[in-house]
Amino acid sequence: MTPERTERLASVLNKRQDDITVVLENVYDPHNISAVMRTCDAVGVQEIFILNTKIPRHKKWGAKSSSSAAKWLTVHQFDDAGQCFSSLRKRYSSILTTYLGNDSIGLHQLDLTKSIALVFGNEHSGVSDEIRQLADGNFVIPQAGIIQSLNISVACAVTLYEAYRQKILAGHYEHKKLDDARYNELLKEWSLNREI
Repeated sequence: MTPERTERLASVLNKRQDDITVVLENVYDPHNISAVMRTCDAVGVQEIFILNTKIPRHKKWGAKSSSSAAKWLTVHQFDDAGQCFSSLRKRYSSILTTYLGNDSIGLHQLDLTKSIALVFGNEHSGVSDEIRQLADGNFVIPQAGIIQSLNISVACAVTLYEAYRQKILAGHYEHKKLDDARYNELLKEWSLNREI
């Protein structure tokens, strides 16, 4: 591997965030999933969780939308909500869902610099009751229009860029957040990817 390639991979890995993740519940369209993956890569989210309790496990993502972002992320797929949340609880301090309810917190009131998992529901019915009961609370993206919902990939992008903004202000991108073992594991894995 050339020194330039090593430097590029190291530069990206040094900005990967180990304290934020996205969970997608029963998202049908693989293009929506891949668009979310592209945003995750753009803001340094390394881990993404795909939970399919009502639809078959996805075998591939929409490559055109993701620009092959899946190759740079760690993707966890689950078909059991309990197992998925058990895994999340071991890694993240708080789990919030996107849901328009009386107890929902506005996106800009969230502290996204803390350890957090953000759950987004499917294109038709949003986050399920089961998942909301497993989570710690709900948040909403402020809107001024008549239609009070956004496309799943847009909602995720808006949320992650608010997290990105907060994390920049908090200095999260100024020092390596991955532990040495995880950093070296990803560097080895990425060095085999010939896309860059």
